[in-house]
Amino acid sequence: MNLVKILIIDNEPDIREILKQMIIKWASGSYIIDEANGVASGLAKINSFKPDIVMLDVEMDDGTGFDLLQKVKEPSFQLIFTTAHNKYAVRAFKFSAIEYLMKPVDPIELSSCLEKATQFIARTIFQRQLEVLMEQTTEKRPKEPQIVLKDAEKTYFVKLSEIIFCNAHGAYTKFYLTKGEPIFMSRNLGAYEEILAPEGFIRTHHSCLVNSTKIKIYDRKNDSGTLMVEGGHILPISQRKKDFVVQFLENGF
Repeated sequence: MNLVKILIIDNEPDIREILKQMIIKWASGSYIIDEANGVASGLAKINSFKPDIVMLDVEMDDGTGFDLLQKVKEPSFQLIFTTAHNKYAVRAFKFSAIEYLMKPVDPIELSSCLEKATQFIARTIFQRQLEVLMEQTTEKRPKEPQIVLKDAEKTYFVKLSEIIFCNAHGAYTKFYLTKGEPIFMSRNLGAYEEILAPEGFIRTHHSCLVNSTKIKIYDRKNDSGTLMVEGGHILPISQRKKDFVVQFLENGF
């Protein structure tokens, strides 16, 4: 079995030691672990140690994890962020499908993240995920915001403007797009509502999340009504969501 090189970058020595011990105790596989305490030392270690996986703190004494990533040329490692309470950063991680761990780190979640990262080591698509991440962490909004949809086999880079609606299928979510076949993702609809609601997506039904820019007609024929969206799809509005949807359409449609 090949040794996987992990670099832990965190400004707190105790945290670095805890993560090292958790990896040794809980993670499957064989690892070589090194560490750094900030942006400058982390960059130096990346260049010399050449890690397969970097576990990167968001906020450090000499800058942020995002500052470090901006200095890395052509990253060839997989990335796992660690953060205590930065909701803004977490939303960016979800948009870019980059793994993250909340402090205090749960050992089972750590093991799961490392397993996923190890599976993706050989892939070169990570550079584009980083681009989406950095778009989400800059004040200037990108002209064409994207979301990364990633499963065990494929990674999709989808412009928000290409999503018509998302439909719940049990624990899965099906994305209907303006072009191409629908995409199935193994996360529930609520997880995507959390990410996409600030982008103008509205939950019209327990099974449906709609891109409000794709709504063409609100039909009031039945008690709660239906929506016709781009592509001719007819989508339900639940009785419980009716007042919210009507108010949203009156104020912003």
